[in-house]
Amino acid sequence: MSALRNVLVVDDDPVVSKSFNRVLTAKGYTVIHAQNGAQALEQLRQIDVDLVVTDIRMPGMDGLELAEAVKARKPWTPVVIVTGYGTEADEARAKAAGVSVFLHKPVSPELMQGAADEAMRAPAPVARVAEVVAAPLAATPEVAPAAGKARAIGRKVWHVALFFAAPFIGLLYAVMMPVVGLGTLAWLGGKAMLENGTFKRMSGAMGFAAKGAAAPFVGLAFAVFFPIIGLGALAWMGSKALFTRAHAE
Repeated sequence: MSALRNVLVVDDDPVVSKSFNRVLTAKGYTVIHAQNGAQALEQLRQIDVDLVVTDIRMPGMDGLELAEAVKARKPWTPVVIVTGYGTEADEARAKAAGVSVFLHKPVSPELMQGAADEAMRAPAPVARVAEVVAAPLAATPEVAPAAGKARAIGRKVWHVALFFAAPFIGLLYAVMMPVVGLGTLAWLGGKAMLENGTFKRMSGAMGFAAKGAAAPFVGLAFAVFFPIIGLGALAWMGSKALFTRAHAE
């Protein structure tokens, strides 16, 4: 058992409180005392308590009312009731409130320790699990609209970029198709001349002719690609700025 687990003992009888203090302190618990339900609730507001041990009959708020108040405020906190006047109706009410252990006085030191250990080993109720997961789940709706907005902006930027790039893409197709056709014809002709042994004689003349024929296409390719590269760079910078602004919002 880990040391320094806080146990709040609520009883108006100082003898009982001292008994719990002696037994539980020796077993590694830190014992805090309250004489009635009002003091116990004040302690719970100020201190993180791992276990509440309470009597039933006390001035003001009784132990059953205290157990119900503890479970309403901190349902994960185990409660043990130790009483000399408990009835079957009291046990039923305690069970309905979520009390972990119900003991009848007199209680031996072994029984005190066993009740505390049993209550501390009990799994946390569903209410504690719900509270733990509530915060991240509540944050999720904040993230989803921002991500959807960023995706919508990205689609708009992409459509605008395609709109401006369409004429250049068409022009590129018009330019590259003849180039591809001429290249295919040149490759077939060169292959035929190589097989006939005339390639070496004509390679010099064809090299100059090819350079002369390709020069207009090379210049046109430069004229086509530079605007596309420029528009692509502008579209990238614009989309980056829009995404940055969307995430900042």
